[in-house]
Amino acid sequence: MRVATEREAAYYERRAGGLAVCRLCPKSCRIPPGRRGFCRTRGNVDGTLYALNYGRVAAVHLDPVEKKPLFHFYPGHTILSFGTFGCNLACAFCQNWSISQKDAPTRPLAPEELARLAEECRQEDGSCVGVAFTYNEPGMWFETILDAAPLCRRRGLKVAMVSNGYLSPEPLRDLVAVVDAFNIDVKAMNRGFYTRVCRGTLEPVLAAVEAIRAAGRHVEVTHLVIPGENDREEDFRRLVDWLAGVGEDIPLHLSRYHPAYRMTRPPTPTATLERFREIARERLRYVYLGNTWRPGDDDTCCHACGRRLIARDGFFVTALDLDGDRCPACGTRLAGVGLAEARVSGR
Repeated sequence: MRVATEREAAYYERRAGGLAVCRLCPKSCRIPPGRRGFCRTRGNVDGTLYALNYGRVAAVHLDPVEKKPLFHFYPGHTILSFGTFGCNLACAFCQNWSISQKDAPTRPLAPEELARLAEECRQEDGSCVGVAFTYNEPGMWFETILDAAPLCRRRGLKVAMVSNGYLSPEPLRDLVAVVDAFNIDVKAMNRGFYTRVCRGTLEPVLAAVEAIRAAGRHVEVTHLVIPGENDREEDFRRLVDWLAGVGEDIPLHLSRYHPAYRMTRPPTPTATLERFREIARERLRYVYLGNTWRPGDDDTCCHACGRRLIARDGFFVTALDLDGDRCPACGTRLAGVGLAEARVSGR
């Protein structure tokens, strides 16, 4: 095995015969010498487990914050987004499979360089609020994020993470300490779906959302609705009830599925998303429809009086009607971070 970095992996145990047991995520891969774990980012070289993607980047883009999606975190701003290769799930519908499920080409990018690039981006583009770790599963870039995030925050940059939430509690706590905002993808409220379609388990994902919320960090949740797979109303009501119990002001993004990777089912009917939005609004304050590209589906309204506070066209903020972080009509506070600094995209 060729090791591209000398960075030893965090969270693993050495066992007899050179075996390494990874503890980064609930899979707890038992990795013999010369082999890699399920995620392909942890490699055993003579009994030492290495982070094979440390300081290696596969994708860098300046994205709208809304694209993550984060709708209640500095709306209208941009965020410099980074991804590498690898994932600890294997979702049959993965939209980023070319880097998450394969060894995508990478180039070196040390944490110090990553932070410098983000600072330069902010200087050149006044709307850039910070960095996002996304595209593949950023939890598998654990060591790089843990080193880069504090460097970014010292420069006054915000740090976001778009994740499947499938991490062990201790590594998650380390990330929560240095990351300002999370979007967690809760793929189904069904254990069988996670096992069969994603090759993971549900409970650690729910625990991750609960832990992030309990730590006081900003969190939003995405739920991709797939026809015939996770679109049972009974399961969705369970998801809504659980999320409302964690926090009724946590934004929920209901995303429309399109065929990708190994899944060829037809796209989600918009009527299904509309029905689920009605159900979710019974208990949640902020519910959005993603991948529909229809007027109004992405707007933010006051949960008390219904006034439209943020108008969006897809990923772009087109109009604002806020008094700081409050509704100008009734004075109700809008949940989120950086709302008083919200801006119309491109301004």
